[in-house]
Amino acid sequence: MARIWDRFLTERDVKVFAAAGYGSAVGFGQRPALLIVDASYAFVGDRREPILQSIERWHNSSGEEAWAALDCIGRLATLFRARGLPVIYTTHQYRQDNWDAGAWHWKNRRTGDETAVSASALDPHAIAAPIAPEPQDIVILKQKPSAFFGTNLMSYLTLFGCDTLVFTGGTTSGCIRASVIDAFSYNFRAAVVEEGCFDRSEASHAINLCDINAKYADVVGEAAVRAYAQGLPDGLYPNLPQGT
Repeated sequence: MARIWDRFLTERDVKVFAAAGYGSAVGFGQRPALLIVDASYAFVGDRREPILQSIERWHNSSGEEAWAALDCIGRLATLFRARGLPVIYTTHQYRQDNWDAGAWHWKNRRTGDETAVSASALDPHAIAAPIAPEPQDIVILKQKPSAFFGTNLMSYLTLFGCDTLVFTGGTTSGCIRASVIDAFSYNFRAAVVEEGCFDRSEASHAINLCDINAKYADVVGEAAVRAYAQGLPDGLYPNLPQGT
């Protein structure tokens, strides 16, 4: 089966992965949660448009590829809610003066300029409206790439008794990768939905999916996740938030 990363691999790479045994399937567990990582205006822009137009106003945007991923994310979030499964979002939160952006300042000269450049009243860290959280969903606030670092995500997953995390959002090479590696480190089964992730770099997107699939998680299609979620028994999570 052709994979998105195939065109970036050398013949040597293919042989090495096969000989070393990488890329075995993890498979799904019994108690999943859907994680929607940083699908905020800062990372997707405020409309469906080519990336070079979007980054004029939202320098971290992944442009129209991100909006294609939002379509997938919205469908999966609706399904997980209907099946009574946790839907967990992450986004960033910083001080008004952006002092606590910390190391983000070091590698990007445009850090913190979304509000000024976008000329928009939108909060850059608000989740994009087409997939906005519903009252029963959980929103995790973070300041670094991993959804786990310095957050209460792990305590919620422990409360739910989750054993499987289904990752969507962006960026593939940044916050998705960092979060997946931490999930791996905590011994969760992890799946990354190929159509549900985005990155501003085509090469980084493909190669990071390749590396994630080789070592840390399964990179799967939306259809596989839908079949998995629909096949789970009812009532797995009687302790979901009520959302009232």
